[in-house]
Amino acid sequence: MALKATIYKAVVNVADLDRNLFLDSHLTLARHPSETQERMMLRLLAWIKYANERLQFTRGLCADDEPEVWLKNDHLGIDLWIELGLPEERRLKKACSQSAQVALFTYNSRAAQVWWQQNQNKANQFKNLSVWYLDDEQLAKLSDFATRTMSLQATIQDGAIWLSDETRNLEIHFSCWQQSA
Repeated sequence: MALKATIYKAVVNVADLDRNLFLDSHLTLARHPSETQERMMLRLLAWIKYANERLQFTRGLCADDEPEVWLKNDHLGIDLWIELGLPEERRLKKACSQSAQVALFTYNSRAAQVWWQQNQNKANQFKNLSVWYLDDEQLAKLSDFATRTMSLQATIQDGAIWLSDETRNLEIHFSCWQQSA
C-alpha cells in the first residue's frame, strides 16, 4: 500500500514592504512521504518570498515536468518557476527556457556548497535565474513553525523575512548566490 501525502493548511498574511504587496492567503501544502518537514517549510517560505495571489503549489515531487511552485500568466505561459534543492543542469536549462524568471532555493550546507562550486559557471549562463541559499540553522528554526494548521504572519523588508505565529518569531536572511538580470 502506497503512503499518502500529509496535508498541511496555512493561513498566511504577507506584508511585502519591498514590493508594496499585502496579501492574505489560505494555502494547502501536501507533504510527500519522501519530503522532509524542512523542505516543505522551505517551499512555503519560497511562496512567501514571491507571494502573489496567482502563485500556486504544483504536484512537486510527483511530477518531473513541473516546478515546486509556479506563477502562470493568462496565456498559460510560466512567469515564475520556483525550484528547490540541487538540480541538474538539464533541469535548470529547462526551467530557464520555459519561464520568464526562475528562483532556485538551495539548502543543506555541505551539499549545497559543493553543488554551487560545481555549477556556478553553468548557472551564470542563465540570466533569468536567481539562486537563494538558506543555511541549516535558519532552516531548522523555520521547521519548528510546521504544524498541520498554521497561522503565519510574514513581513518582508530589505530582503529580510520576519515570520511569526502565535508563539514564535524568526528573522530569516537568504544568501543570494545569483540574482537574475
